[in-house]
Amino acid sequence: MFTWPIRVYYEDTDSGGVVYHANYLNFMERARTEWLRALGFEQTALKNDLGIIFVVHSMALTFKSPARFNDLLAVKSRKIKMGHGSMTFLQTITRGHQVLLEATVKLACVDAASFKPVGIPAVVKVAMD
Repeated sequence: MFTWPIRVYYEDTDSGGVVYHANYLNFMERARTEWLRALGFEQTALKNDLGIIFVVHSMALTFKSPARFNDLLAVKSRKIKMGHGSMTFLQTITRGHQVLLEATVKLACVDAASFKPVGIPAVVKVAMD
């Protein structure tokens, strides 16, 4: 499991003072990017050196409780399935021990130039295990 801290800024909130629902997607994207970085894969290197990018194929979200301005959150990411050309994550956003959001996110590996599906390179798969 990979955990990435996120602080809620004023710009993340709506007029009710809670995190606007779409911003949770940004938080999860940042956590996945930082997870790849921690494994030694910069997004630019994946594109330029391996010719691939990961795109969101689908996701299911369950909102449990709102986050508010200045909250310190943790975005937890855990790979739950690895396929030939896709992988699925369970991502949770917590404040302390309280779960605010749970999401299942499926990513597809595509060719960076054509955006056609391709297999996940072996070097990436090995690093993710």
